[in-house]
Amino acid sequence: MGTPTDEDDGVAVALRDAVRTLTLDSPHNRNALSSRLVTRLYEELDRAEADPGTRAVLLTHTGNTFCAGADLSEASARDAPTDAPLGLAGLLRTLVAFPKPVVARVTGHVRAGGTGLLAACDISVAGPGATFAFTEARIGVAPAVISMPVLPRTDPRAVARYYLTGERFDAREAARIGLVTCAADDPDEALAPVLDGLRRGSPQGLAASKQLVTREVLAAFDRDTDTLAELSARLFASDEAREGMTAFLERREPEWAVRQTPAR
Repeated sequence: MGTPTDEDDGVAVALRDAVRTLTLDSPHNRNALSSRLVTRLYEELDRAEADPGTRAVLLTHTGNTFCAGADLSEASARDAPTDAPLGLAGLLRTLVAFPKPVVARVTGHVRAGGTGLLAACDISVAGPGATFAFTEARIGVAPAVISMPVLPRTDPRAVARYYLTGERFDAREAARIGLVTCAADDPDEALAPVLDGLRRGSPQGLAASKQLVTREVLAAFDRDTDTLAELSARLFASDEAREGMTAFLERREPEWAVRQTPAR
């Protein structure tokens, strides 16, 4: 995808043919949205916006996980920052309002907050190895902040099921419900005409066209950010969530999990 021009703290950057690729590269925590990774994404988006040679941003990943969501090691700490949900909301809104198209290439797992990152992108292509799940309810929280980009773009009946059950689903189902633009056996082949089309668009035309298709999503951010960030912070600070996060990190069932009685 081009010669890397910068790499530090979990995000590798490359610029080729007017497309700036930001590669999430934090394998130790499955590209979780740590405070440092969020900061680095902000920095690179600022650079992309200021660079007249960048026509579009391509967000992708190394390893078998696109993004695991919140960094539970950070979130479960007693001194965890209480403004983390507002920070995530700010990042997602920045992607939605970004004046240049943001495209996602996903070939691995997407969980919880990672689905919000994906939903904030304008166009997304998922490969056959991609899987998706809204796992928040299983650890005692809810997909609050990420609902702002997710709900306006997805099928409400399907999202009700996946929000509540935490079930895993594949790329074709993600495309069917609107979480991604399309599923493809070869994501790079599917992306080629997309990126070519973006290179042919004028900067002004692309920015104005993006404003038309993101209006409802931005309205959700303007209306709900404070309420949903407060809800998220309150849930993460609860005893139930602390048990859920601890259970996840210890690879065990949380205390509330009910095992199904085997049929006789």
